Amino acid sequence: MNEHYSHANSKAHRSAFRAFNASGAFTLLELIIALAIAAILVVYAVPSYRGHVARSHRVDAASALYRAAQFIEAGAPGEVSPLPAGLDQAPPFGAAVYRLRTLPADETNGGYAVEANPTETGPMSDDPCGSFILDATGSRANRTAERVATADSDVCWNTR
Repeated sequence: MNEHYSHANSKAHRSAFRAFNASGAFTLLELIIALAIAAILVVYAVPSYRGHVARSHRVDAASALYRAAQFIEAGAPGEVSPLPAGLDQAPPFGAAVYRLRTLPADETNGGYAVEANPTETGPMSDDPCGSFILDATGSRANRTAERVATADSDVCWNTR
């Protein structure tokens, strides 16, 4: 009778185990596969996300430069006044990612230039595009912290 009881008990145990698995529990193999898929997605998604965030900060800097240039152009001819609050940073509200300043006139910039420098502790402080510069002639440029021109300004200004 004990044999019959243990045989019936093992059948009941197996059917209970099948019922438990059928109820929605995951096996170890399924969990490992799900984690592997999640890891692969993270490997590709995080750099892509960071690239999109960097591009949006660069667009903010370029937009802020054009707004500042419009402000300067609306002022008295030949006079470059300091930028007011809101036009002196990008984005215009919240924490500054870039600080804007006007540069004096010289023989090449047409009367003024506006420069957007990444903040030292901001997310773009180590960006290869460095500072953005727009002058009165419409010329656009980028310089690194070492004042070296960057190789491809079109990529930095998102025109390509």
